[in-house]
Amino acid sequence: MSALTIRLTTAQALVRWMAAQHVATDAGEVPFFAGIWAIFGHGNVAGLGEALADVGDTLPTYRAHNEQGMAHAAIAFAKAHRRERAMACTTSVGPGATNMVTAAALAHVNRLPVLFLPGDVYASRRPDPVLQQIEDFGDGTVSANDCFRPVSRYFDRITRPEQILDAAPRAMAVLTDPVSAGPVTLALCQDVQAQAYDWPESFFVRRVWRRRRPRPDEGEVSALVDAIRAAERPLIVAGGGVLYSRAEAALAALAQATGVPVAETQAGKGALAWDQPEALGAIGVTGTSAANRAAAAADLVIGIGTRLQDFTTGSRTLFGGTLYQVNVAPHDAAKHHAHAVVGDARAVIEAFATQLEDWQVPTDWREANAAALTTWNIAFEAATAPGDTLPSDAQVIGAVWRQANDDAVVVSAAGGLPGELHKLWRTHRPGGYHVEYGFSCMGYEIAGGLGVKMADPSRDVVVMVGDGSYLMLNSELATSVMLGLKVTVVLLDNRGYGCINRLQQATGGRPFNNLLADTRHDMLPAIDFAAHARSLGAGAEKVASLAELDAALARAAASPISYVVVIDTDPVPTTAAGGHWWDVAVAEVSTRLDVLTARAHYEDSRKGQVK
Repeated sequence: MSALTIRLTTAQALVRWMAAQHVATDAGEVPFFAGIWAIFGHGNVAGLGEALADVGDTLPTYRAHNEQGMAHAAIAFAKAHRRERAMACTTSVGPGATNMVTAAALAHVNRLPVLFLPGDVYASRRPDPVLQQIEDFGDGTVSANDCFRPVSRYFDRITRPEQILDAAPRAMAVLTDPVSAGPVTLALCQDVQAQAYDWPESFFVRRVWRRRRPRPDEGEVSALVDAIRAAERPLIVAGGGVLYSRAEAALAALAQATGVPVAETQAGKGALAWDQPEALGAIGVTGTSAANRAAAAADLVIGIGTRLQDFTTGSRTLFGGTLYQVNVAPHDAAKHHAHAVVGDARAVIEAFATQLEDWQVPTDWREANAAALTTWNIAFEAATAPGDTLPSDAQVIGAVWRQANDDAVVVSAAGGLPGELHKLWRTHRPGGYHVEYGFSCMGYEIAGGLGVKMADPSRDVVVMVGDGSYLMLNSELATSVMLGLKVTVVLLDNRGYGCINRLQQATGGRPFNNLLADTRHDMLPAIDFAAHARSLGAGAEKVASLAELDAALARAAASPISYVVVIDTDPVPTTAAGGHWWDVAVAEVSTRLDVLTARAHYEDSRKGQVK
């Protein structure tokens, strides 16, 4: 070995390179990779496993119980860090790798950085077919890891050691880019992981990556300013890009100075404190009545950092005014025939805020939104007030919110809870609302809560999960206990998939195969969720009422370990106030009159869709 090279295996070189990558944040320079989640098998234990065992706390390794779960934790960590930091995940070739594909899709949809390092087949092909190898009869280059291609922002298969010299920096460029941020997959052929190579020492020099804030075109900003000045009823829709840009303070100041009301998407919720006068709350299918009234009446809608998915736009039926899209990604800025303003959210807000210092919304628009908020707050109190019957999701949310401190983070995903939380959870601080509703992935909740707690151990983490999601993926509850990362889990048991049961009936169908009682069965399972949680090492109890829930939440707060509180809920009711139509295609032909009636309503509702 010369003075300018060092002989290492491919796996050892990759690990050393990862440890050398840093990122500049407002708090200073920190390692970009906070660690690596690993479940070892024959495709990575002898290569990457050997390398990781040798680096200790420089690049800490965390063991999980499920590959999808650990990837969810890594993704949640990145989201909680506003995409400034990330984690990696490694598995064996085969089912370990394909278990992460769902998580890769989730990261791709939500534009969140995570590095996937699945083991792969032998590059040499000497022992083929190896254990767990997928054989394509027509293409010898295919492996199970090709499943990652459509759900990765960058994909590469490492078949020679020196390819890392090019692939690793390219991966890092994607992970840290505000436009292309998302999952990266480097499929590591297992024989190549163990191969030695003389690496240039310069490859391992400490590098600091800096956050890029693309500035907007002056002409695009001027056009937006002119549109705002000409508007009588403007509305801002804040998306996740506001939080990732750390633009929440700038947005709050703009709203306060101009009186422009702000509605929030699922990803953007928490951009404004819930009690700021200009904050109208959630928008869209799961929106508040105040926000949706403003969206329908607005003559100018300004999306900031949102990808305008169907739940935000009411399947393109909610916005009637001129649409401007502020986004760092040109792909998103041009959606729905919007006038594009391409640039970093904070940079754009700061650019046009200075040009609006002498301007405010008309008084009647401000007063109309204030009145709508008053009406909504009455509806909120009614929906979340305790009652004497089996509680609704909304009532449980109200109880949890009243007990949570202002810095607490609520975590959820999929099903009915995200809709109710979007409407009803009142966020005090940015980052206090962490709901995965881009991919709407059941099973994200507990693993996601673990990742959020790992990102900021100082904040309480409250995971709200239904019985269906809990049964799908709960094993990282044991990991949270093992790592001493406490989360409080509130498990709402409505005995099945209550959300889809409601949707099924709303589209004319009869209850079928969603609630346990409506499935094919010999006997219904008597699931003791509290006992199950205790078997994983957590504290747990089941309560019989909202009054008991309050007391149990206090015990959960005092517990030093993760704690699960189970409560039975009614699968039928949802918050009637707010909401909007959602395009769910109904069968054109059916023997059921309810379906035909629902189809007629569906066709009538589609007439309002913007093409």
